[in-house]
Amino acid sequence: MAPFVSGMALAEIAALMGDVARANILSALMDGRALTASELAWHGGVSAQTTSGHLARLSEARLIAMTKQGRHRYYRLASSEVAQAIETLMAVASSGPKRHRPVGPKDEALRRARTCYDHLAGRLGIALADALTLQDYLVLSDGAGALTEKGQRFLCAFGIELEEGHRSKRTLCRTCLDWSERRPHLAGRLGAALCTKMFDLGWVERVRDSRALAITTKGRGGLRSTFGIEIE
Repeated sequence: MAPFVSGMALAEIAALMGDVARANILSALMDGRALTASELAWHGGVSAQTTSGHLARLSEARLIAMTKQGRHRYYRLASSEVAQAIETLMAVASSGPKRHRPVGPKDEALRRARTCYDHLAGRLGIALADALTLQDYLVLSDGAGALTEKGQRFLCAFGIELEEGHRSKRTLCRTCLDWSERRPHLAGRLGAALCTKMFDLGWVERVRDSRALAITTKGRGGLRSTFGIEIE
């Protein structure tokens, strides 16, 4: 059961996310990486001074977290729960009134493959979820997923080991509604492990200044032979 949250507390969080610059900052952090204030100022489309104020308010509300490395400060989303809330809002926004804006190559790239915090989304993320369930590696029900014994053996052979008794409080596998495909992709520890493995194998690469991912030639071959996936 979800904890009780007052209307005032909910309105405060909604107001923070409702500012265009802050919404752009949070969206930029959805690719799972920690970014500097200068980088976030560029994404937010505001000055460095204005960005500083936005970051302070987002940090105070525990929507983002800051870490120091030498003289630099890096900002990231505070938790996977924050990322899930933002992705859900994106899904709601995408199903709202149509905006008269032509679809460009950046939009298509995001829909093909992107990061959603620390897991894969877009057609690639959906295809992975479908492949694992169709081959009886994974059973999805009520927003969560359970690995079968067959699935555990497959992941182990693929180089991913996920123990059910893991100390992390994070769910082994849950579904996340994909805003572009309107279908669930995989999140939780399984989704994060698959995403990390794709990067480690060189199957996907980041696209500069975007959450979009490029599927490499090596990746297309690997996805086809390992998962039976063909991404247009």
